[in-house]
Amino acid sequence: MYGKPGGSAIQRIPAAVRRLTDRWGASPRALDALTALSCFALMGLDLPGLAAADNSLNGPTAALVLAAGAATLLVRRRAPWLAYLTALLFIGWLHELTLIQFALYSLGRFRGRRAAIVATAGYVGYAYLLFNLPGWPADRADTLSAFLGLVVPIGVLAAAVGIAAYRQDLVRELDARRAEAAVLQAVQQERTSVARDVHDFVGRELTLLTVRSEVLALRARGQSYEKDFDELAETARRAHLVLNDIIVLRGERVSTPGVDGLPALAEESGRAGSPVRLRVDQAGHSLSPLRQAAVYRVVQECLTNAAKHARGQTIDVSIAADGPQLRIAVRNPLPPRDRAGRAPVSSGSGTASMAERVGSLGGTLTATRTEDAYEVVATLPRG
Repeated sequence: MYGKPGGSAIQRIPAAVRRLTDRWGASPRALDALTALSCFALMGLDLPGLAAADNSLNGPTAALVLAAGAATLLVRRRAPWLAYLTALLFIGWLHELTLIQFALYSLGRFRGRRAAIVATAGYVGYAYLLFNLPGWPADRADTLSAFLGLVVPIGVLAAAVGIAAYRQDLVRELDARRAEAAVLQAVQQERTSVARDVHDFVGRELTLLTVRSEVLALRARGQSYEKDFDELAETARRAHLVLNDIIVLRGERVSTPGVDGLPALAEESGRAGSPVRLRVDQAGHSLSPLRQAAVYRVVQECLTNAAKHARGQTIDVSIAADGPQLRIAVRNPLPPRDRAGRAPVSSGSGTASMAERVGSLGGTLTATRTEDAYEVVATLPRG
C-alpha cells in the first residue's frame, strides 16, 4: 500500500525532465550558452596546433583564451560586435577562424542585413591585409588559395545564414501580429454584433416599456398611485438613454488598460482591503496592446477572486520575462477558515474565462491551490 506513492513520484520524474528541457530549450539564454559551448568545443580541436604554433600559448593558456573568446557569444544578442572584434583578434593572433563564423551569423541574425554586410566586408578586408603582411604567413601561394577558397566563403556563408534567420524572425513576428490583429478584429466584430442585438431587442422592449408607462401615467391622473407611474416612466426613459449612450453613441466599451494600468488596479485593491505587492518587469511594457490587455484582465480577475476569498491577505503579483514567454504570477495566502473547506479561489467561470483569453493568444494558464495559498500562473508569448 505504500509502494504506489513512490511509484507515482518515479513516474513524474520523466515528465518533470521534459518540462525542464522544453523550458530551457526555448530560453534564449540557454541557446546562447549552448552556442558558446559549441564554439569552444570546435575551437578546442585546434588546441594541439595552437600549443605547437609560435604564439606564446601553451595548452592550458590557449584553452583559457579560447574559452574567454567563446564566452563573448553569451551576449551575442545584446552585443554581437564584441564577439566580432574578438574573432578578428583571434584571426590575427591565433589564425583561428571558428569564432568569426559564429560572430558573423550573430550579427546577421540580431542586427540585420546592413550590419552583416559591413562586418563581412571588414572581415574579408582585414584577412586580406593580414595576408599581405611580410612573414604572415610563410607560404603566400597556399594562403592565397586558402583565402579565396576558405576565408571568403566562411564569412559570406555565415553572414548569409544569419540574415536569412533574421528575415525568418521578422516573418514570424509579422504572422504573430497578424494573428493578434485577427483576434482583435474578431472580438470587435463580436462586440458590435452583441451591441446591435442588445440595441435591437432590449432597446425595443425599453421603448415599449417607456411608452406603456407614460400611457398608464396619463390614465392615473388624479389617482393616489399617479406618482408611482410617473417614476416608472422616468426610470424607463433613463434606462433607454443609458443604453443609447453605451451601445449606440459609443459603439464600443472603453478599451482595456494595459500594463501601465496595473499600479492603479493594485492601489484600488489596497483601498478595498487587499494590499498588493506588484513587481512588473520592463518586458511587460513591450507587449502588443492586445497582450497587455490580456495581462491586465488576468491580474484583475485574480485580484477580484482574492478579495472575495482572502480579504485582508497580501497579494503578490509578479510580471517578468521568462525566456521567450512573459510569466504572470498572482499568489495570495489563504486564511485559516478557508483551509477548512471553503471554495477555492477563482473556482467559477472567471478562471475559465482567463484561460480562454490567454489560450487565444498562444499562452497557458494554470491555477494551483495548496494548503496555505492559491496561485495563478499564466504565460504569454512575448514575440
